[in-house]
Amino acid sequence: VTAGSIVVPYGHVIGNEKWRGSEVAQRLQGKVKLIFEDGLGPVDFHLSNRTCILFISEADLVAGDEFKRRLVRFRNASSFRGIVIVEKTQISDQYYLGVQKLVVLELGMVLLPVANQGEASQLIIQLVSFCVREQSRDRGSNPFLRRQRAPLAEPAVLHTVQQIPAVGKTKALLLLQQFGSIHRLCNAPINELEQVVGQTVAQQIYTF
Repeated sequence: VTAGSIVVPYGHVIGNEKWRGSEVAQRLQGKVKLIFEDGLGPVDFHLSNRTCILFISEADLVAGDEFKRRLVRFRNASSFRGIVIVEKTQISDQYYLGVQKLVVLELGMVLLPVANQGEASQLIIQLVSFCVREQSRDRGSNPFLRRQRAPLAEPAVLHTVQQIPAVGKTKALLLLQQFGSIHRLCNAPINELEQVVGQTVAQQIYTF
């Protein structure tokens, strides 16, 4: 999948044919305009011409490493913003840290855990509204003055940082303001973390 090979109509979601009839698709119906297509490759849902979802189900996690190959294939071949949604349940919880390490640290992508497909559909609906707002801004703005930074990544990255123990929204904002990206935050020495959030929380972040 490469940028420009798919056009998502304004306010629509293009879903991989394999999700037709699934709980995610059923819950999206009526909330967003959902179209199914074959040949989306590793992508599960396209939310806009630039943003897509890769969904890792409980079954994918238990089945083995195929989902890892799919993520790496996507990262190597695509210039889309890929958001990874993973189904984190009692059964799949043991695999979650490995997925987190691969997605966030090694591939530099956004990872959002959900408890089930119903929660995944709610998250997709929220992300679609971000994309619609973003496209509206792009349509009405001067292309020569367009911001370099992708606005959608910010709420998603903020949500990811808030998954760290002892880090709420305020501390997450301070950390991102200081370090700029999850990758830099992960590689920050403990003394730099202490300057932002204090010794106790810094130790918890560093350990995590």
